[in-house]
Amino acid sequence: MRCVIYLRVSTKEQAEKDLTEEGFSIAAQREACVRRIRDEGWELLDEYVDKGESARSADRPRLRAMLARVQESGDVEAVVVHKVDRLARNMEDHVAIRALLRRRGVALVSVTENLDETASGRLVEGIHALMAEFYAANLAAEVRKGMGQKAKLGGYPHKAPLGYLNVREPVGGRQVAHIVVDPERAPLIRQAFELHATGEWTVERLAHEMADRGLKSRGRDGHPAKALTVSGLAKLLAHRTYVGFVEWDGIEYEGQHEPLFDRATFDKVQELLASRAMRGTRERRHHHYLKGLLVCGVCGRRPSIQHSKGTYTYFYCLGQKDRRKGTGCRERYVTADQLEAEVEDLYDRIEVPADWAAGLRQAIAVEVATHHEDTTAERQLLANQHERLEAERFKLMEAYYANAIDVTMLRREQERIGTELRTIEARQGVLDASLDDWQDVMDLALRFSTRCATAYRRGSDRTRKLFNTAVLDDVRVRDGHVVEAAYKEPFDLFFSSPKFEYGDVDLYPV
Repeated sequence: MRCVIYLRVSTKEQAEKDLTEEGFSIAAQREACVRRIRDEGWELLDEYVDKGESARSADRPRLRAMLARVQESGDVEAVVVHKVDRLARNMEDHVAIRALLRRRGVALVSVTENLDETASGRLVEGIHALMAEFYAANLAAEVRKGMGQKAKLGGYPHKAPLGYLNVREPVGGRQVAHIVVDPERAPLIRQAFELHATGEWTVERLAHEMADRGLKSRGRDGHPAKALTVSGLAKLLAHRTYVGFVEWDGIEYEGQHEPLFDRATFDKVQELLASRAMRGTRERRHHHYLKGLLVCGVCGRRPSIQHSKGTYTYFYCLGQKDRRKGTGCRERYVTADQLEAEVEDLYDRIEVPADWAAGLRQAIAVEVATHHEDTTAERQLLANQHERLEAERFKLMEAYYANAIDVTMLRREQERIGTELRTIEARQGVLDASLDDWQDVMDLALRFSTRCATAYRRGSDRTRKLFNTAVLDDVRVRDGHVVEAAYKEPFDLFFSSPKFEYGDVDLYPV
């Protein structure tokens, strides 16, 4: 009888080992099948091997090749397997394959099981197939249960993200899988987050920069490591594993692995990603150092840029052309030259006269000290709120483990608590700054402010972008002119007063 052998293991490791938890390796299966063929005096035509392919996967190329040969050539009289579950791990697939073999008059021979075409033989075969399906389903459930429990304890149940490595280390006499910091890629991941947190880099520009610095994917299955795409970098920048979280089945747990940086940096990156997504600006097409700073004073949308005739550059409100989120705004187009000049004038108006600096420094120091004293009660309130939310988080997980709440409620409450905690921690960071730190910041800001206009005018486009990022939150444009500016800390203390901008020398007497 002319026959072929079909061999399969579920993992790459099984393909190499002689004996595994699930069954025999390829070599062991082949030896048993060849021995049976030799004992029976049959003719071996060929063998088909799927290495590391799940029986639940439709992508088993060698099985498909074998079935195609059975259908088309007609030279195969028997298919020899080590066990029935090598063909399929669910009843539906087993029935389909078996029906094809019967239509072509091809016998199925199992080395370890007795199969025949009698009624009782078919019953036994069906029982074997059902047992294989049960084993696969039960194994999958147990694996998921184990991985879920691992995540609850802070272990990482997935393939390590870029910047970490999956390792196995002996703990208590057994091998424990976990993730550790990748010494090669982790420093580059940190750089990517730190650069983006400055607000000076779009994701596209950062992707090119990190490629130049050597950040690449790991590469796999014969594919070489490559620089990250823009979308790949965007996903990386949103990955909460880098600040110590583990996610499983939509639920977050505190991980045991080492974070790559602090949560303040991560939260700043998320804010920038979200704000740029909402702006809708296409920075990769048109670059300008005022882009992302200007705001329409009529509808609140961010202006974009249009080049006309290859010579003239205009800013226009996105509310005019956005088909999905249009505001119907009719704010007119404004030449970039005009807005550049008016922002230069803005720095002229906010520059601190040198003879005001001492009085301004003293007045602000008094204000900061008074504010620090006044916020004692607020700091205590925030500490109490933080403690309460942490207790809520603990009780929430206890309720979930006790099956008192479902996973949907758990996720919703986790998101709420996480948002509130991040808000409290950000406010605590502001309040907890020491007076000495504030004084240092004020001195530096004042020195900058006494000569900012001259430095801004002399600076390159990149330098002006840095100035604007450090000093200004936004600049509002209405009727083609700059009408208002919002300043960042601590410059808001210097410049936010209209009196100051118009040179009221009595505001801060020396």
